[in-house]
Amino acid sequence: MNVARYISQKIDGGADSGSFTSSVTKIAIISIAMGLAVMIVSFAILQGFRNEIQNKIFSFGAHLQISRYDTNNSLEVAPIPGPRLVRQLHDEFPEVQSTQPFAVKTAIIKTPDEVMGVVLKGIAETDGPSPMRQNLVAGKFLSFPDSVASDDVLISRKVADKLRLKVGDKTLFYFIQNPPRIRPFRVCGIYSTGLDEFDEVYVIGDIRQIRELNSPVWADSLVGGMEVVLKDFKTIDATADRFYERLPYDLKIDKITDQYAQLFDWLQLLNRNVVIFLILIIFVATFNMVATIFIMILERTNMIGILKALGATDNQIRRMFFFRGLSLTVRGMLIGNAIAVGFCAIQYYFHVIPLDPENYYMDRVPIAWDPKMLLILNGATFAASLLAVLIPTYLISRIKPVVAIKFD
Repeated sequence: MNVARYISQKIDGGADSGSFTSSVTKIAIISIAMGLAVMIVSFAILQGFRNEIQNKIFSFGAHLQISRYDTNNSLEVAPIPGPRLVRQLHDEFPEVQSTQPFAVKTAIIKTPDEVMGVVLKGIAETDGPSPMRQNLVAGKFLSFPDSVASDDVLISRKVADKLRLKVGDKTLFYFIQNPPRIRPFRVCGIYSTGLDEFDEVYVIGDIRQIRELNSPVWADSLVGGMEVVLKDFKTIDATADRFYERLPYDLKIDKITDQYAQLFDWLQLLNRNVVIFLILIIFVATFNMVATIFIMILERTNMIGILKALGATDNQIRRMFFFRGLSLTVRGMLIGNAIAVGFCAIQYYFHVIPLDPENYYMDRVPIAWDPKMLLILNGATFAASLLAVLIPTYLISRIKPVVAIKFD
């Protein structure tokens, strides 16, 4: 029988609920539980927030964009051959998950009451559904007939509000070119990302409309560029370098992290703030555990002296308090995990905490489930708590039996 564990269990079960040690013990359990719960919830919200923002950005620009080098500053660039580039990307780069062609053209939308400049972005779902579908809030997504270009467009909620348009309305697009052209389009759907960089600028349409507007210069196989989605976003830098080495010299590679650097820098800043916050929480929980063990040792000084007089070694007594601290740590972690998982589940399924989309880019607090991070946080809390338990137990070796037995 493990004597240290047995005595520890007896101390645990026989503690007077009105004693000072009992109160401090409860405080230690609560501090560990709340500290772990706050860490889990913070990481779940941070990861959910990052995922939501990144998905909104990726829905417009994917991970990488390939287009032709151009010396002018216009959004409209020289075309590139789409099918040949797609074959090369899928054949030579296993990191590529999907590709989508696109082209852009500036336009002016005119309604009976308002005029607004926009960028018409033409897309084609040649390699699976467009990620833009996730941003649809009203109406339906674009249709892509086989024979003719679709007259449907998606507009953002901001554009719809400014121009007083709704699903099903028809409006005129004026394209400033030589010669100028006018095209009637029907609003088939309304999207919203919450990101002003997109919502105030882009209208989504069929890429064949842009080919027709640019005809006869653009053939049916030409595109303005290619959006590339990678299997793993973390490989974006290495993959972009490989693209530079192996793709034709007249093509340029734009990383989404460079195009919207301010947003990704902002997310990195959030990461640093949360890390500092979590370190402070772990420190507080650890300090409370150290104080609790110190108080337990002081209150049990007589018992320590008697055990030493009976022949108990310092290591045996130290293990007794170690098991006591281990019991408190496990209880606190179980309670903390229950609180955190329960809160995250309620928010994930019922969206009880809303957000202002104007300020936070989304209408609710997002939650991301990451089992790996959950294990890391539990492991870090467990390790820090055990270290906090071990530090004060070395005080036991300085306690003299004769003095301890007389201690009151």
